[in-house]
Amino acid sequence: MKSAAIMAFTIHSPMRRLFLAILPAASLHAAGTISFNRDIRPILSENCFACHGFDPKHREGDLRLDTFEGATQDRDGARGIVPGDLSKSDAWQRIISEDKDEVMPPPKSHKPPLNAKQRETIKAWIEQGAKYEAHWAFIPPQNHAGGGIDHFIQKRLAEENLKPSPEADPATLIRRVFLDLTGLPPSPSDLTDLTDLSDWSDAKYTALVDRLLSSKHYGERWGRWWLDQARYADSNGYSIDAPRQIWKFRDWVIDALNKDMPFDQFTIEQLAGDLLPNATESQKIATGFHRNTQINQEGGIDKEQFRIDSVFDRVATTGSVWLGLTIGCSQCHDHKFDPIAQKEYYQLFAFLNNQDEPEMKVFDPQTDVKGLTAEFKEVEAKIKAYMVEHAAELDQWEAGITPAIKKSLNASIVKILAMPKAKRGFAQNQTLFAASIGGVGPFRELNDRHKELDTLLNKGTTTLVMKELPKPRKTTVFIKGDFTRPDVEVQPGTPAVLHPFETASKQPNRLDLAKWIMSPKNPLTARVIVNRVWQQYFGRGIVETENDFGSQGTLPSHPELIDWLATEFMANKWSLKELHKLIVTSKTYRQSSANRPDLIEKDPQNYLLARQSRLRLDAEVVRDVCLAASGLLSTKLGGPPVYPPIPDGVMGQGQVKRVWSVSKGEDRYRRGLYTFVYRASPPPSLTVFDAPEGFSSCTRRIRSNTPLQALTLMNDSGFFEFATALKKIIEKDGLEAAFKRCTARAPRPDELAVLKKLDSLNAARTLLNLDETVTRE
Repeated sequence: MKSAAIMAFTIHSPMRRLFLAILPAASLHAAGTISFNRDIRPILSENCFACHGFDPKHREGDLRLDTFEGATQDRDGARGIVPGDLSKSDAWQRIISEDKDEVMPPPKSHKPPLNAKQRETIKAWIEQGAKYEAHWAFIPPQNHAGGGIDHFIQKRLAEENLKPSPEADPATLIRRVFLDLTGLPPSPSDLTDLTDLSDWSDAKYTALVDRLLSSKHYGERWGRWWLDQARYADSNGYSIDAPRQIWKFRDWVIDALNKDMPFDQFTIEQLAGDLLPNATESQKIATGFHRNTQINQEGGIDKEQFRIDSVFDRVATTGSVWLGLTIGCSQCHDHKFDPIAQKEYYQLFAFLNNQDEPEMKVFDPQTDVKGLTAEFKEVEAKIKAYMVEHAAELDQWEAGITPAIKKSLNASIVKILAMPKAKRGFAQNQTLFAASIGGVGPFRELNDRHKELDTLLNKGTTTLVMKELPKPRKTTVFIKGDFTRPDVEVQPGTPAVLHPFETASKQPNRLDLAKWIMSPKNPLTARVIVNRVWQQYFGRGIVETENDFGSQGTLPSHPELIDWLATEFMANKWSLKELHKLIVTSKTYRQSSANRPDLIEKDPQNYLLARQSRLRLDAEVVRDVCLAASGLLSTKLGGPPVYPPIPDGVMGQGQVKRVWSVSKGEDRYRRGLYTFVYRASPPPSLTVFDAPEGFSSCTRRIRSNTPLQALTLMNDSGFFEFATALKKIIEKDGLEAAFKRCTARAPRPDELAVLKKLDSLNAARTLLNLDETVTRE
């Protein structure tokens, strides 16, 4: 809990101070003019200003210096800031005060007093008129002419007297781009074909990029990226955590990305595919995005409470995934830092409060549903006619059942026989006929076909979808976010700080919301998405706080670059593949990741990108790389989730003990993307490498480094099986070939000497445990 005296700014970590030190010295503002966003806001953030006895609307003791209105508001004759007048600006007087009860920041905040440079900056800003600009992320991005990734990166490096690193060697670069675009390493034949230095060129590399972008495995790799944000998992969550069917949504994501569906359409179909004119089955499946919320199946719960909780989740997820804002912070009160009112939160809530949440039967594309449905009705009618015609024969059979015969009958049949004949329905009579006189002849043929059609039409694969209610629910503000305390009624709407919400509909719905989100006038969405893609390639976004572009988020390290990427993304018709190609063909991406003494001194965290970043592979890709290296990988695309080996006892960790029937055949060796994930007890080999469980949207995976990871690679039953397969490769093709399958390079003599001291199985286990094997260089 923060002190009541701490103002509405938060420093995220000690690294924030380092980051501020390397922010661009250049600005769009005229030289000599102090900018609030560029110059003043970082000072306020770093020192966590406080002023006592001010704005009672916010936390007791808070003075809002982050807005012009808050800073200049008259509070019993006192104002925090009076533009142009230092003597009347209470904030300034408290900055220079020597009274410990008045000085900003106060001693009890444990924040250092402002240094001379910071004081001079604030002093000059007030004297210049204390100009406020709109927060940078709320201003539409500008396409800076003559730009490009390398232009902006190298321009920034030049300002710091730094030079970019040379291009990575071909083998490293090839493995890097394979892993980044497909999540799989290059095959031995790929390495042989591509690493001929005499033939290496930009054209050859670009052709490789095009090939990888057209690979079916591209959709799998980047599908996992999106599924993190969709909080996808295969169970309902909460304590019961029962399995669910929603893998058709996962396959929809993979297919949409492989087809390079424009991101605006990709968004609209997920948020409101069911509301599109003549919505297809595929577009309805896409609405599973917001059915990835948890479902509480415990007894005695208030179902409305947990329905409301799901809507809360959907509002927060929509805000973080597409807008990069912490909109969920307005659930209980006006946002403390960003201009988002609690009423506006519930206006967004109203869009997502008008849905039913059904399961939808999903058919194979080749299935003639209309024809089969007609046949099903016809067959059922014939069965009914047969049963009427032969009712006397059934009565005779039933009358001849002796106690001895009854003991030999199936329990379900005995139960039906105990029912009065008048209460038996079609299904009960059908069962009795099948067990008696209808066991052979025309009835059996009709009955078998009826069962087959029933399975095709009414059983099998389903998926969770959204469906708009014919009559909207009433939506109100909830006092302090408590659904039992409704306040004023609200209609669907959007935050006023962003672009206007325009619709001709009398009752705006999710489709209107989706179109508003993807409007070219929206200053956030394009920036948020290109930043999140960039983060995957460099380990950090241009805006480090990738889910918070508000005033509490970090400023962009390269503001012109993020704007240029956002405008290019929109200009290229929201093509994600074009965005990927733009990034991976840049010189910035292709740099070596090797560190240098000058970078260790000036930019140890690589904010300026004078080199690439070494990144530990995602959990699923760790599995995929080891599968590929061992030669076991199944490249089958899509389908139901699979059950690879996991440690004994895992399924007993939750409230309900589940059965984990290990998959057989090639399903045992599917990519990690397809592994069944229980939210409450996910596979340990995924959890240990930081895979999200699916409880909430994950916009950035953490990367930990623990002994458990090495122990998993060495001893987990699945990885031991991979090592056993790699052992056979060592015995057949040699250590050098196995080493190259794991790292994409030949071993050095000293490395080979170490491996030769081991038997082939332990050499294989060692190779799969190498840092280099599970790292993208």
